[in-house]
Amino acid sequence: MKKIRIGLFAKVLVAIVCGALLGLVAPDALVRVLKTFNVLFAQILKFIIPLLILGLVTPAIANVGKDAGKMLLAVIGIAYLSTICSGFFAHICSSNLFPHYLQAGELSSEALSAKEFQPYLDLKITPVCDILTALLLSFMIGIGIIFTGSVPLKKAFDDFGEIIKLTIEKVIIPMLPLYIFTMICEMGARGVIGVVIGSGFKIILTGFALTLVFLVIQYCIAGAIAGKNPFKCLWNMVPAYLTAFSICSSSAAIPMTSACTKKNGVRDDIVDFTIPLCSTVHMCGSTIKLAASAIAVAYLTGTPIPFAVYVNFVLLQGIAAVAAPGVMGGVLMASIGLLESVMGFSPDQTALVMTLYLALDGYGPGCNVTGDGAIALVIDKFFGKDK
Repeated sequence: MKKIRIGLFAKVLVAIVCGALLGLVAPDALVRVLKTFNVLFAQILKFIIPLLILGLVTPAIANVGKDAGKMLLAVIGIAYLSTICSGFFAHICSSNLFPHYLQAGELSSEALSAKEFQPYLDLKITPVCDILTALLLSFMIGIGIIFTGSVPLKKAFDDFGEIIKLTIEKVIIPMLPLYIFTMICEMGARGVIGVVIGSGFKIILTGFALTLVFLVIQYCIAGAIAGKNPFKCLWNMVPAYLTAFSICSSSAAIPMTSACTKKNGVRDDIVDFTIPLCSTVHMCGSTIKLAASAIAVAYLTGTPIPFAVYVNFVLLQGIAAVAAPGVMGGVLMASIGLLESVMGFSPDQTALVMTLYLALDGYGPGCNVTGDGAIALVIDKFFGKDK
């Protein structure tokens, strides 16, 4: 018999359900054991995120090369602009919507302090460097490789990136459901699981709706530039959206995205260049999902986020996520470090964001690949005649 494989989405759902049920009946000693694992895994995440930035962003910058053409720079520029605009769009909408159906401070530290669980062992694993240092170092080394042409250094970081990818795919991602299980179990034992699940359902639906609205805006702009019917073009991209939604991957959906984009009249050579590139640099859907989850968690825990801090987060997140889509869960992994280092989230808040992000993972990649088609329309308009 073939080995049955369960996807990450199903594992996360099982973790949430089992954790909620166990938390209602688990003795305090068991909850403390699970809390010990939770704290240790959070420390490992903190340690590996700067290494992920170094291992993935550095090769991505080095691979651009000195002879990068105008079309390459245009695609990267438009993709980055779309990604950060999606973050600001999510902030404006979420900040105005959540107060209508979420209760501020419902999960604040005061509300949770009635019953706390301490881990049996609390190890402190110091990261090699912080997130911002890793980003700056990635840019310095990546640009240095471009201008010096250092083949050994480039190969070293390519190999280091493969090690990081292997660690994420074989260790971190498989352990995420257990991490979420321990957090949900503790919340069940604290008596706040009803709030988390009830609010989480509203937050996920809000993020899903925001991605759909953002896609309509994207295609209205792209259609106006390309001189095409935006709604017809958007309809042609539905198969690509459903493919990415079901397999939760922008990269794996490239063949379907390319076929749908060609139906919109984009030249084959433009599609073959733009779609694979956008699958690694255009993260509008994932950014909306992450931003909406983070804003909701901040609102529920009574942690106000100054707009200047949020702007800093969005600009850095757009860069950090560029090279991450090649790794399952990479966008989330590259961004959660910024939640703590830039926005000041606690490990518990970060874990909540991760749970909301993973609870319905597909709509982020679905929005990403559909937005890639909009960028291809714009690129085709300006570069379609230049083979």
